[in-house]
Amino acid sequence: MPDGDTVHFCVADANGLVVSNIQSIYHDFGSCFVGGDTGILMQNRGSFFSLDTNHPNRLEPKKKTFHTIIPAMLMKDNKPVLAYGTMGGEGQPQTQAAILTRILDFNFNVQQAIEAPRWLMGRTWGMATRDLFLESRISDEIVRELKLRSHPTKMVAQWESTLGHAQVIRINHESGFYEGGADPRGDGAAMGF
Repeated sequence: MPDGDTVHFCVADANGLVVSNIQSIYHDFGSCFVGGDTGILMQNRGSFFSLDTNHPNRLEPKKKTFHTIIPAMLMKDNKPVLAYGTMGGEGQPQTQAAILTRILDFNFNVQQAIEAPRWLMGRTWGMATRDLFLESRISDEIVRELKLRSHPTKMVAQWESTLGHAQVIRINHESGFYEGGADPRGDGAAMGF
């Protein structure tokens, strides 16, 4: 049985069509309901609703629940220049922000941005914690400094899959160059033809 329940892909073609898409059933068998005779499992993102009537995320008509499904696209001059996304539970926004910052602010290529050591603050995969998880490739000096500042650090293995998987395509409209990258923490691939 494959690991995980979420898939992200991004695609770009020579005509300028760009897609960033994420699909997740959320748990191993989603909601355990199949859409008619399609064989497609329905997702169960509604499990994030609260049954407490006083809770801000209470279950009620016309309300959408909190979720982490956030395929992303960065535009410049009304043209897509970056299609990206990540799988990884509640860590997705952190990973996306890290990748975007590495590309825009530090001039990483997309593969470098994906492969750089990763961290995750707080809960993910339903695990209740306030720890700061750090991949073991993060330098001892940085770890020591974080501990001195009272961050609740927890070291995890290098290339730790629980810190998410990411895919990115960058498009240079001036040169016509397309750059793709996929995360070695997962089973994705970047392909061009």
